[in-house]
Amino acid sequence: MATAGVPLAVSKFIAKYNALGEYAVGRKLFKSGVIVMLATGFISFLIMYFTAPGLADIVISSSDDDDVVISAQDATTVIRAVSFALIVVPFMSLIRGFFQGHQSMGPSAVSQVVEQIVRIVFLLSGAYIVLYIMKGSMVSAVSVATFAAFIGALGSLGVLGWYWFKRKPHLDELLKEDKGTMDVSLKEIYKEILIYAAPFVFVGIANPLFQFIDMLTFERAMRAAGVVHKEAQAAFGVLNFQTHKLVIIPVSLATAFSLTLVPSITKAFTDNDRKGMRRQLDQTFQVLMYLTVPAALGISLLAQPMFTVFFENDPLGTEVLRTYAPVAILFALFSVTAAILQGINEQRFTILSLLTGLLVKLTFNIPLIKLFETQGAVMSTALGYIAAIIINLLVIKKFARYPMGFVTRRIILILIFSGLMAGVTMAFYEVLVEFLSPAAKFQSIVIIGISALVGAGVYFYLGLRTKLVDRLFGDRVTKLKQKLRLPV
Repeated sequence: MATAGVPLAVSKFIAKYNALGEYAVGRKLFKSGVIVMLATGFISFLIMYFTAPGLADIVISSSDDDDVVISAQDATTVIRAVSFALIVVPFMSLIRGFFQGHQSMGPSAVSQVVEQIVRIVFLLSGAYIVLYIMKGSMVSAVSVATFAAFIGALGSLGVLGWYWFKRKPHLDELLKEDKGTMDVSLKEIYKEILIYAAPFVFVGIANPLFQFIDMLTFERAMRAAGVVHKEAQAAFGVLNFQTHKLVIIPVSLATAFSLTLVPSITKAFTDNDRKGMRRQLDQTFQVLMYLTVPAALGISLLAQPMFTVFFENDPLGTEVLRTYAPVAILFALFSVTAAILQGINEQRFTILSLLTGLLVKLTFNIPLIKLFETQGAVMSTALGYIAAIIINLLVIKKFARYPMGFVTRRIILILIFSGLMAGVTMAFYEVLVEFLSPAAKFQSIVIIGISALVGAGVYFYLGLRTKLVDRLFGDRVTKLKQKLRLPV
């Protein structure tokens, strides 16, 4: 709720009322929201901290893995360590949403980067100190690692606080321009926020829900297909934990777009600027596909060395990753189309499309797993996301009156470029594996580095030659050309 629902709901709310010239309404939400978020965050922390023993008992009793030896007391310590983050994260998310609603994406982006850097540095250094200097237990090290979420959030909050004091004079100037024609009560404000937040939360948990269906049905379907229990468990780990971590990398691009998309589309929609909104949607779909398609294809082509570098050389992992990687394009499209629906105030269809996608996944999962084993679960996930995306696109076309002819032609061009890139990359890969082994970690890194560099070079060159990159990224490409001394 705090990481997905609140920032985007707040950003949409503020963008809407700012477009109407009612700046005071957004500030009213912010002032009230600070108190509410601090209070709910602290209450949530207390609940999680004092119910940790009960939660630990549930976690321990639900584990079927005999190889894992952990006591309820150990789990309680870890849960309590992570609970501190609840004090800061809701409050922090409100500030991010406030800046995003004012079309200011820098504070959110910088604070997220700082949060991850601070968290990782504290995690690694803290765990090292506990284990090797203080000679502490593994439970203490894990507790420090989970407590890093709180420290990272504090770092992010510090960045947001700096931005707030830096930009407050400008925000106060906007407040002076308030029309003052609307008096929205706090009850109405929070009702609207909850209506906006619910679909964002659903979108945020879409992937875990698809994985949950696999968790319920995968092993049973695999055993029905004649696979023994241990092999089915290993295959499930490859599908839902190992390959999923790699597949989700290109989807981070879609998440970034979702954050920036909602307030700007809301503003265009509220202003009834159909031409501006259409131009923005064209740009969004093109940039999204231009970045995610080659990334997903690259992971698929280099599946064996990729899996070897991050995990181990495993034929099943390679096979699943090769099939699963292109599904990242669908993850990204669903995320962005859902964000667009929020922007045009048709968020109710987001829940409908997600439920339809889950129903498709549930319907086809067991039959496809019986036919294709682990690959079948990937196929059913793809079918579910395709169904959800089709619904989202139909709604966008109808309610935003968005013609898709132009963007379809551009996407075909991007697919052609990606195909050419894939061909060249594959040719280089085949040459490299004659001398290097994708089964060895270091040699796999070399294979990935050279292949990715060649593929990216070909793809970027095609984009430059056709001026597609210039149209999509504008001044950024011009500056890059000047640095590389290329003709502008």
